[in-house]
Amino acid sequence: MGIQISPSILSADFADLRTAAESVASADWLHVDVMDNHFVPNLTIGVPVVESLAKVASQPLDCHLMIEDPDRWAPAYVEAGAGSVTFHVEACRAPVRLARELRAQQARAGMALKPATAIEPYGDLLAELDMVLIMTVEPGFAGQRFLEFCLSKIARTRRLLDKTGADIWLQLDGGISADTIERCAEAGADVFVAGSAVFGADNPDAVVTHLRSLAEKAQPTSR
Repeated sequence: MGIQISPSILSADFADLRTAAESVASADWLHVDVMDNHFVPNLTIGVPVVESLAKVASQPLDCHLMIEDPDRWAPAYVEAGAGSVTFHVEACRAPVRLARELRAQQARAGMALKPATAIEPYGDLLAELDMVLIMTVEPGFAGQRFLEFCLSKIARTRRLLDKTGADIWLQLDGGISADTIERCAEAGADVFVAGSAVFGADNPDAVVTHLRSLAEKAQPTSR
């Protein structure tokens, strides 16, 4: 699997999400941050907006649920049109059951971890997933600086994923830019969420192309 870029609409103009999607036409995914003001101290969008966005975006939707009780709410995002749904393991009561339910709905199932959450306790359930998302900032707000200590966790996660023998993607979210993406690709990540670095630029799609090129050059040849 090659490098993939998933621009986050959290940094786009919420009044014109159709144009935001069109401005990153070469993106592999469109990342949608769903926040409930409980699991994280911010409130963004929910199922109705995802459903509307799915009708106008050419890219598949990559929904990141920063919400309480994802066991209950995550399947609704597949019904709304998401191609990938990621839940936080810190908020999930039955991650294996939820991952299987999402996959049964023909969506990719992802598991997210906050920066301080270790990956090792979840090693045995990785084969149930299509993607692991490592947060490289504290979840809740766009525009934060990349947390350098996450690099070792990215490398450890990649080793665990490779041991499964399955094609499980490793996604990063938080502080991803031209200044950080190469080190992250070297550590083993292959899917990158970028918000302000993309939508804060004059030409968002050019940034998507540039970020992908940087990561491809830095990705270990063994992968």
